[in-house]
Amino acid sequence: MRALVLGGGGREHALCWALDQAASVSHVVCAPGNAGIAEVAEVRAVDAGDPSAVVSLAGDVDADVVVVGPEAPLIAGVADALTDAGVPVFGPTAAAARLEGSKEFAKDVMVSAGVATASYWSGTSAEEAREALSGFAAPYVVKADGLAAGKGVRICGSRQEAEEAIDQMMVDRAFGAAGDRVVIEEFLAGPEVSVFALCDGTTTRILETARDYKRALDGDSGLNTGGMGAVSPAPDLPEAFRAQVREEVIDPVLAEMAARGTPYVGALYAGFVLTAQGPRVLEFNVRLGDPETQAVLPRLASDLGEALLAAATGRLADRPGLDFYDTHCVTVVLASGGYPGEYRTGKEITGLEEAASVPGAAVFHAGTRRDGGRIVTAGGRVLAVSGRGSTVAQARATAYQAADAIHFEGLHRREDIAEL
Repeated sequence: MRALVLGGGGREHALCWALDQAASVSHVVCAPGNAGIAEVAEVRAVDAGDPSAVVSLAGDVDADVVVVGPEAPLIAGVADALTDAGVPVFGPTAAAARLEGSKEFAKDVMVSAGVATASYWSGTSAEEAREALSGFAAPYVVKADGLAAGKGVRICGSRQEAEEAIDQMMVDRAFGAAGDRVVIEEFLAGPEVSVFALCDGTTTRILETARDYKRALDGDSGLNTGGMGAVSPAPDLPEAFRAQVREEVIDPVLAEMAARGTPYVGALYAGFVLTAQGPRVLEFNVRLGDPETQAVLPRLASDLGEALLAAATGRLADRPGLDFYDTHCVTVVLASGGYPGEYRTGKEITGLEEAASVPGAAVFHAGTRRDGGRIVTAGGRVLAVSGRGSTVAQARATAYQAADAIHFEGLHRREDIAEL
């Protein structure tokens, strides 16, 4: 088959890399791609968020399946346009993508489906939001309702800090329209776990688990980011955890979405907090996680192309579950100095070939571009360096050995990924 992947980050590089290795896939195209993706896929300079342009590209490259990587094209209706054109697409419709596009909508679905989650308040008035803080205890969780590139969540130790976060989102509009509505949530204490499911509207197949490290600095301190690293599988989980997730979360949410007339097709990400009272859903994403994908896919033993096409065409029930190698994978993100705040791009990257030559390592490009004969930085998260091993310690050592070979001005990384 011929696969078209939409996006240009580390997750999309991992998808293209895995599809390129799949026996069922003869050719991979990616739009718009990046410097690393160009090494494993044909890259087309097409806006992934333009539904008409994507439909045209799918026809031009004779795509058998289109795989949508990031959330923005889904919320823009790219999957709807492809479906209308008769092109199989792995990704939800714009209506179903509201599970990520609106935190309030996701909460409403969870409550209706009986999914255990944090108590919450939502509204569009900054004054009412400040008053609503009285119904919660510190630390306060304040979220912009809409998409904010993984940066629209503030965990505030004091009420004053929470009120400042509300003003930043709703008055100063730091995240634009995404902060016109805010959600205030009960703080959930405990380790976090990411679980991904492939969905075809009625049937699910659970992928392996991962743990994402969101905070910018060592010791889980600093600002929230899009993710500074990951480990798969998430450590110390009970054997029945994935089955529990499917029975208590994924299947009920799929049933609720179908009942609302918006059947869910694509990857569904459920972020959990393992509280003392049991697992609680923190959030949903309507795509594979980044950088968790870069830690999960290197462990995949099954054919990714066959699985994604089956989900896109409603045939997951016809195929068995996915197989994974009995290994561990640790991913370390190399970011631009200043991320998730202001940062500079255009810095030359060296050591990529040396890093990729480390046995068990893979280097996934996130924010890079080619500048003549050089590869330079082009984003906040620049690279995701993954290492595989028979133990977490071995995988971690491989990832950091490969990461040590890479250099660019201002490089920032966490040194404690998979230690916590």
